Amino acid sequence: MSRTKTPFLFDLDGTLIDSVYQHVLAWKTSLDTEDINIPVWSIHRKIGMSGGLFTNILLRETGLDATPERLERLRRNHAAAYKEFSASVRPLPGARELLDYLTEQGNPWAIATSGRMETAGPNLASLGIDPAKVTVVTRDQVKYAKPDPDLFLTAAERLGVDIRDSLVLGDSIWDMIAAKRARGLGVGLLSGGYGEDELSKAGAFRVYADPADLLLHIDEVAARA
Repeated sequence: MSRTKTPFLFDLDGTLIDSVYQHVLAWKTSLDTEDINIPVWSIHRKIGMSGGLFTNILLRETGLDATPERLERLRRNHAAAYKEFSASVRPLPGARELLDYLTEQGNPWAIATSGRMETAGPNLASLGIDPAKVTVVTRDQVKYAKPDPDLFLTAAERLGVDIRDSLVLGDSIWDMIAAKRARGLGVGLLSGGYGEDELSKAGAFRVYADPADLLLHIDEVAARA
């Protein structure tokens, strides 16, 4: 009896694209324009959640008002700074090969990112992904982003698959929390800077170094027909 191929729902930054630290520096630049002094390490610990939640938490920690105007300025300044840093962004080792393999094997896959299309667009292009041909869900298409499950639930719905049969792949604890809330199976990657212990405690049932390492061990996670 044949089995349905396992669907893969990917985060983007730090999972398929080596862009986490550029985002950290872009947020640092944005916060500096508002004279908000946040240590770089503290910014990194929040990368992966939605930008709005991210800035709300940072402003709450500093005691500053999270006015809509300030949040919008921070978002715009982050996008502008990231555009400057993004020249050094590249796909992670094995990312293109992993996606090509899944396509060849008939495994459905989609991208679900907390970034908006203005920052995600160039990263998708570097992977050779055309959002008109591939299922891509960005922050501006859902009500809530990670750690809420909306991005992954929407990706599964658009693929026409059951989230409970899907693998959710991400590099942050926020991805793993969102996977648990969506009732998908979380797979963690170390390529965003979180440790194996952290990802496992957040719900990852397997953890790999990067997309290349995952592809090498693909038989450990994907149901075969």
